[in-house]
Amino acid sequence: MPEQLTKHPQVTLQVLRSTGATCGQGAAQEILTQCPAERFCKLPGGEVCVYGLPEAAQMTQITAADWRLLMPPAAGAAAPPGADLGLGGLGLLAGLLIGWAASRRRSARPGR
Repeated sequence: MPEQLTKHPQVTLQVLRSTGATCGQGAAQEILTQCPAERFCKLPGGEVCVYGLPEAAQMTQITAADWRLLMPPAAGAAAPPGADLGLGGLGLLAGLLIGWAASRRRSARPGR
């Protein structure tokens, strides 16, 4: 299940709650057992842990090598393969999650 990194974790948690996710309410953590309870969301399809920038070092699914891919290369050094996908990939993943949650919310509305 995914860990999410965002500049605005409270907004992300609110968006997830608005789609029916249980966030920060002591739901059983079956996979993301190291996620801080206040950042944990349980959805019908799985679990999500939402981290803010100050908590990024606590993330367990991103390794030191992954973080290095996000850093600009030293002057004169070639960027490692995939380095240009670092932040964009995280943004894409967050966007897909929010889009999925919003579509579930729309389909759950009565009269639709």
